[in-house]
Amino acid sequence: MDKLRIIRALVLQFIFWIVFFAFTRSIYLLYNLRYIRMEGIGFWESMQSFYHGFELDVSTALYLIGFPFLVYLLMSLFRGNFWNKIVKYYVLLVIIVYSLLTTAELGIYSEWKTKLHYKALMYLTHPAEIYESAETATFFVLLVILFAQTLLAYWIFRRLFFTQVRIVKRNYFFTAVYLIIFPVLGIIGGRGGLQEIPINQSQSYYSEHQILNLASMNSGFNIFVSLYENWSLKGKNPFLSFPQDEAIEIVERIYEPRGDSTLQVLATTRPNIVLIMLESWSADLIESLGGKPGITPGFRKLEKNGILFTNIYSAGTRSEQGMASIFSGFPAHPISSITVQPDKFQGLPTLTGKLEEEGYSTSFYFGGQLIYGNIKSYIMYNGFDRIIEISDFDDDVPQGKLGVHDEFVFERQLEEVSNDPQPFFSSVFTMSTHSPFDMPLPELKVDWGGHVNMYLNSAWYTDSCLYAYIQQAKSKSWYDSTLFIIVADHSHHAYYNWGYHSKEYHHIPLLFFGNVIKPEYRDVKVGKLGSQVDIVSTLFSQLQLSDFPFQWSKNLLSPETPEFAYVAFEEGIGWIRPNASFFWDKKINHFYTKDIPDSLYQQKIIREGKAFLQMVFKQYMDQ
Repeated sequence: MDKLRIIRALVLQFIFWIVFFAFTRSIYLLYNLRYIRMEGIGFWESMQSFYHGFELDVSTALYLIGFPFLVYLLMSLFRGNFWNKIVKYYVLLVIIVYSLLTTAELGIYSEWKTKLHYKALMYLTHPAEIYESAETATFFVLLVILFAQTLLAYWIFRRLFFTQVRIVKRNYFFTAVYLIIFPVLGIIGGRGGLQEIPINQSQSYYSEHQILNLASMNSGFNIFVSLYENWSLKGKNPFLSFPQDEAIEIVERIYEPRGDSTLQVLATTRPNIVLIMLESWSADLIESLGGKPGITPGFRKLEKNGILFTNIYSAGTRSEQGMASIFSGFPAHPISSITVQPDKFQGLPTLTGKLEEEGYSTSFYFGGQLIYGNIKSYIMYNGFDRIIEISDFDDDVPQGKLGVHDEFVFERQLEEVSNDPQPFFSSVFTMSTHSPFDMPLPELKVDWGGHVNMYLNSAWYTDSCLYAYIQQAKSKSWYDSTLFIIVADHSHHAYYNWGYHSKEYHHIPLLFFGNVIKPEYRDVKVGKLGSQVDIVSTLFSQLQLSDFPFQWSKNLLSPETPEFAYVAFEEGIGWIRPNASFFWDKKINHFYTKDIPDSLYQQKIIREGKAFLQMVFKQYMDQ
């Protein structure tokens, strides 16, 4: 019986944390009721925050009972009543810390519209400044909430959820089984299941109203991610190479001249826009970019009616970095991704937001799970009117291991966007060129490539889906007034076996396509050096909109635009200029490649790259 008491104690503690999280969520909603009413949010939509927050609550609760699990393990070996006191004091400590966390979030929402994060946490080390900057009444109301929440939660725990455990007789078999089974169950539950992508904050996002997404998101889970992503930095820029004023001056010179002239290649300033993001497409897949023929024959046909940018490089190495680069014009950076931290990406401008201001309806389509890299919360922050992912497709739609195959995603987008008001902006993110490449091809179309053969065939499949989609779109009334932008989210290892720290590895396709392009600019190649970051400025110049908030983006269709590309990897950058490039790892101070013609020019180019990295990472830290 004493062994069953251990299991019962852990189960009751797990239930307590679920109840406690729901309790703090209720306080959050009630405290911010005025903002909820101001946004016209209904009761039932608010209540959904409990449902959508449940999975993160479960994950967090499982992590929190990890320490009692260890205590009871020791108790099964070394008997003593003091172990129960340790569990009680631990629970009290967590209640205090979590209550302090959630109460602080009540105070910051009106000003920051965010959850508590690493940067905000630093303010808690100066309580005098917090008191002086807050209204006195608000400060004391929050103080009352803090003490009441803490005392009530601990009282409920002691009365209803705490079980006194006593071990009368040691049972080493039980201890062994307990040691093996419970950690496995805890780890599986903590990561949200056996799926390939672990649970993250995106799981809680469900509403177009950010306040409900914040209410749904477990505060403990969120602060842990923020601390994990930032703690090692300790508030210092690890990529500091120059005094700040000098770095600013170097970066400003990189962007000179900032001319207003541009080639006006579109027949209208308010086209429909379809953005197609190709998962893991290397330039090696494209014949016109140096790839071997036959891999993407559909893309080659589309080039005839478009503008192919031949000198584009991926800003980062992961999908979430590509998203931030495309939709916010924000360069990728080492160590982390800005999309992982809602408190940071909420300070970024959005392509979608600017288009909606101009009257565009918006939609986003993906056949997989958007929780990867916390993409879902970032996409919802972008304010798309309609977001479609794997859970929105019927079960009878053919799927692979990661989700719905590309052809069916294109089919759904084509059907629904045709009913949208114009002008519209619709984005499709493909998936079949992501490992394990389980596309529905009855037979392989590319019979070479060795270890990358399946990748090449998946590219052939996505290419065929893309081309078929365009052919079907031609029958739609909106086709002639639509600009299609086709770009990779990042590159991929291919048959040329480029080194990871080489510019060739990160070379990707970018194509502007459609009848909306003036005839004289079709079947044209533009060799301007750039990355996905530059899409927003290039597009806005055609729409005759200001790209002011997108400070890192440049217009690829302006003759005056300076040429450079920046690539971020785990601990460093690649910096690419015409006829010069280097890839440098800051952590070990090592140049993987350094292709710069002479020593004086080399010094200038290296200074540029290091200063650019310093300033990008500074903005990331300051967000």
